Amino acid sequence: MADPKGFMTTPRQDWPRRPVEERVRDWDEVYVPGALLPIISKQADRCMDCGIPFCHEACPLGNLIPEWNDLVSREDWRAAADRLHATNNFPEYTGRLCPAPCESGCVLAINQPAVTIKNVEVAIADRAWELGFTPPRPPDRLSGRTVAVIGSGPTGLAAAQQLTRAGHTVAVYEKDDRLGGLMRYGIPEFKMEKHHLERRIEQMRAEGTKFRMSTAVGRDIGAAELRSRYDAVVVATGATAWRELDVPGRELTGIHQAMEYLPLANRVREGDLAVSPLSAAGKHVVIVGGGDTGADCLGTAVREGAAAVTQLDIYAQPGGERDEDVDPWPTYPKIYRLSAAHEEAGELRTAPAANADARLFAASTLRFTGDADGHVRSLHLVEVDAQRRPVPDTGRTLPAELVLLALGFSGPDKEDGLIDQLGLELEPRGTLTRDARFATNVPGVFAAGDAARGQSLIVWAIAEGRAVAAAVDRHLTGSSRLPAPIGPYDRPMVV
Repeated sequence: MADPKGFMTTPRQDWPRRPVEERVRDWDEVYVPGALLPIISKQADRCMDCGIPFCHEACPLGNLIPEWNDLVSREDWRAAADRLHATNNFPEYTGRLCPAPCESGCVLAINQPAVTIKNVEVAIADRAWELGFTPPRPPDRLSGRTVAVIGSGPTGLAAAQQLTRAGHTVAVYEKDDRLGGLMRYGIPEFKMEKHHLERRIEQMRAEGTKFRMSTAVGRDIGAAELRSRYDAVVVATGATAWRELDVPGRELTGIHQAMEYLPLANRVREGDLAVSPLSAAGKHVVIVGGGDTGADCLGTAVREGAAAVTQLDIYAQPGGERDEDVDPWPTYPKIYRLSAAHEEAGELRTAPAANADARLFAASTLRFTGDADGHVRSLHLVEVDAQRRPVPDTGRTLPAELVLLALGFSGPDKEDGLIDQLGLELEPRGTLTRDARFATNVPGVFAAGDAARGQSLIVWAIAEGRAVAAAVDRHLTGSSRLPAPIGPYDRPMVV
């Protein structure tokens, strides 16, 4: 604890964002470059080095947060990077994309603004790359065992890196033409520039991990054939089966899933397309779904030049403070949060019919109507109460030329044939069945990440990847020294 009074003398200060008018004209990350380092040491000083640090419990990776806060306050970047990477393979991802349940569990957050744990984390990660503290770590010797990892999202990459470093020969199979899963084509560039992904993949290549892109297991290569080639297989395909909206008019042209829209916008940034075929430019856009994916659609539509953008959230607008009766500390509370995309939409007034941040809360879609050519033109909605029952006389109609459905995911996609070809069993909710060792019903096949857990946060995905790697290592060698931060049945803290 570098400054025993830091939490009393230093107010919370977050990484400042660039002005809205500037950042919506490009796709760069929204934060002011270089503005974090001048403030981060004093922010790390606010950590109280609690005797029982609940931030550990709130983080499924078990990040050693008080330790690296202390090291950052002393500007010992090498030691801080070592402590951070001891529990997290990809802190530059979580530092940008995780909603930081660790901050909700910060003891300081009981009655003050929490420590800026997420900002400290990303500062360490970026500084480690700048100073050369993240060299490849190839194994000293090979085990002679082989592992196939299906999926290159955060779970698959974490599992592959851990198993490679343990000495196994690992090949990652990815159905898309580039690696990264939803981090590549689902996360907009303004939230995480893709060079962060590229340099970590190059690190993994230098360590010995092999990558097979444009290869859908079950379609381009038989799943049973793949299983016969390797000593173990890890299924980390994610939860990509999107949820539908079963209302009249859904068949109209111009209504798309968020994960049809976002990948095309990302492909424009990759140089594959000059303009997205689903571009929001000049259109009235309505996004159905109030989560992070919906906010990603919002920020993307604003940058594409939409005429108007409105986001519908079926839940009532939450308050600005934690409700101790509903979400007591240290759980992750449902409170009103203003993402960068909502800040942009509010300042630019993209949705005159909505609240200041472009969101309509407690809103449920009733139906869509279109023109004579079968293209969507309007979305009809109604306000709902806490039980999602329609409130009489609250019907409204919004102009809608592009509708994006951001309703979440139910489990892994079954279309490629992987699940049927291997004979994998499914839970009633559509996720892969596994036991306490992450093993499926098929010998030598393991399941991890959203494909088995259901849709979750990136920090849980990386924890799953590290944990399944330990389970596979134990299966192959009889024991393992790899860390296993979570079990397959662990869940976030709730009341």
